[in-house]
Amino acid sequence: MKHIGFIGTGVMGKSMAGHLLEKGYHIHLYTRTRAKAEDLLEKGAEWHETPAALAGRCDAVITMVGYPKDVEEVYFGEEGILSNAREGTLLIDMTTSRPDLAVKIAAEAEKRKLFALDAPVSGGDIGAKNAALAIMSGGSKKAFTLAEPLFKIMGENIQLLGDAGAGQFTKMANQIAIASTMMGVSESLAYAKAAGLDTAQVINTIETGAAGSFSLSKLGRRMLEEDFEPGFYVKHFIKDMRIAIESAKEMNLNLPGLALAESLYTRMSEAGYEDAGTQVLIKYYFQK
Repeated sequence: MKHIGFIGTGVMGKSMAGHLLEKGYHIHLYTRTRAKAEDLLEKGAEWHETPAALAGRCDAVITMVGYPKDVEEVYFGEEGILSNAREGTLLIDMTTSRPDLAVKIAAEAEKRKLFALDAPVSGGDIGAKNAALAIMSGGSKKAFTLAEPLFKIMGENIQLLGDAGAGQFTKMANQIAIASTMMGVSESLAYAKAAGLDTAQVINTIETGAAGSFSLSKLGRRMLEEDFEPGFYVKHFIKDMRIAIESAKEMNLNLPGLALAESLYTRMSEAGYEDAGTQVLIKYYFQK
């Protein structure tokens, strides 16, 4: 595969596409806002006006968009990827989206003799920049084998978890763990501050013990520095948590910690922080 399409060059997608470009792949781009792709275009990527135009030129198409509705928009319909990709094209949706939508895309791809994977990622802006993402895949072994050389350029922990939808289910498990962890980090730092401790020193001390995590070491420090630039948007995290809550209900599973985290982040969004990074949750506690 030489020609790789990339749809969506946001906080993470831009770095991911950049790594592929640096490795010599011919990168074809489409985004709703062309300005977001200018850096990559200056480095040699090729712009297309529609997903359909892009799909017809590529051996593989990677999508990294915002919401399930955006995934449906770029994949389905006369101007969608599925209707315009050439037979044998590999389709990889790296958006965090609904498991049932991943199954729907895979089924349609199979009818059209295309290969499809759902492959959401974890690692945020840092993981994307460092090509150190965890990549969680669902789909056929053949599709995964085709995608693996691309994945190795963008990530480190690369797994095939099962059939179509398995990648998205795994990402939901990831987001559920993060949701409670972010509450724990925020409450830990709020407690340390209320006790009159040096909160930075607290992080230095506890991060090497059982409390250690990416959320504490990376995002905890951003909290203290009041750096709320998005490595991952609050609005997208809320979307993910709601997908997880919905699918949990379908499995008759009650997740009260996740429900609480979703309610707190919804408050932050309503307070005007939907485009901030998830570490902005600390404001809920520090402003008390």
